[in-house]
Amino acid sequence: MSGPILARGRTDAHDQLVEADDLLLGLHVRCGGELPGPIAIPALREAVARARATGLKLAEPISAHDGAERITAWVELEPLDEDDGGCRIAVRQWQAIAAAPDDEGVAARRRALLARQMSEFSARLDARQCAVIAEGRAPDLAGLGERMTAERARPWTEFVTIEGNAHHQPLHWRLLDGARVQIAGSDRPWQVALIPVAGPVDGPAGAPAGFELHLTSDVPFPAPGENEPKAKGEPARMIGREVAPVLRQPIARIVANAETIRSRLMGPLAEEYSSYAADIAAAGQHLLALIDDLTDLEVVESPEFSTSPDRIDLAEVARQAAGILGVKARERSIGIDAPKLGESLGAVAEFRRVLQVLLNLIGNALRYAPEGSQVWIRLEQDGQFARVIIAEQGPGLDAAQQARVFEKFERLGRSGDGGSGLGLYISRRLARAMGGELTVESAPGQGARFILSVPAASSAAAA
Repeated sequence: MSGPILARGRTDAHDQLVEADDLLLGLHVRCGGELPGPIAIPALREAVARARATGLKLAEPISAHDGAERITAWVELEPLDEDDGGCRIAVRQWQAIAAAPDDEGVAARRRALLARQMSEFSARLDARQCAVIAEGRAPDLAGLGERMTAERARPWTEFVTIEGNAHHQPLHWRLLDGARVQIAGSDRPWQVALIPVAGPVDGPAGAPAGFELHLTSDVPFPAPGENEPKAKGEPARMIGREVAPVLRQPIARIVANAETIRSRLMGPLAEEYSSYAADIAAAGQHLLALIDDLTDLEVVESPEFSTSPDRIDLAEVARQAAGILGVKARERSIGIDAPKLGESLGAVAEFRRVLQVLLNLIGNALRYAPEGSQVWIRLEQDGQFARVIIAEQGPGLDAAQQARVFEKFERLGRSGDGGSGLGLYISRRLARAMGGELTVESAPGQGARFILSVPAASSAAAA
């Protein structure tokens, strides 16, 4: 490579930079390194390791990102025969291009993603900060989710103790985001992440239409002892009771750290390393989803499993499910045609379980519907049953696929989407536990209609 040598450096046998001219040293320091210290420029570190391993002179381009600029350069590496076993470095053809500033919206999405991955308790709140649905993944927060969904008219702040605050009514959400809270039944400290959710129409003065609530703790849930006795009559639930609590937090931390690396929140990184981190994060997310599905599977297959039926409005549950998945739909330019305000259909079923089934069905519809298409949610009463119909314009299912689609671990030949093949199996078990049914109507090339049926309530008794 022609051109003058702009900087020189030297490494030792442990790939530590021990000498460097100003140009090379400046990039090394901006990437988080020190002199002497491990090479902090990822592409240069890899090239030096190859030169040492082969014992051959190498010359190749490298690229780096120091947070403000994208740098490209040509480096020549010469392994040393001396006792230290390092390399001489010569740098030519240095070019620096200013990097575009990070968009605030992108940074906010990254923070939200980290909160979701680290969360051990999640809830969807309405504009008044009252729970629509709540789920505690940590055993010491399971009771909190049950209390919040049983009393959905109360703001979530009434179920926790906010450190340094004596008010019982919810504060402005910006003041609650990041707050430390204590929760009855848990000895661990918790931190709040409150993420605003925009709906089809925001509230007064641009207020959010709802929120995601996530609780995280730096203290892991203690693993149960091998000989810890179970309560008399308690079913042996290995996944939900023993495995999931122990695995969830470390996997979530792996995902969160990988996302931090991928998004360069901790410093500059070459694009290829960012891609590696994205792959690690995706694999971790698939593992977390599998843990959730296996936990649900264990619950619904337990002989003691039952639901808690109540009088509910299927139209309202369907609107809530559509709102929760609204962002996912907009990302693919898919419209969700949900029941209109004022539309109502009474049923006798458990609100939380119906919402769980509808989230699974609508989520599947969004996965298979073509971009720019529509997903329809329709209601009807058929004798003693109230029905919710989810329809999309995807590839559809033939008769053989329809016969298998509700089977355990059935993925119909899909690969790479991270699905476990348990969602529809669990949803059908839930529907039947509520005295209803889950069926499908479809044809190849004509989309699919999934139909959830639950016992109907008279219109006068509907919630």
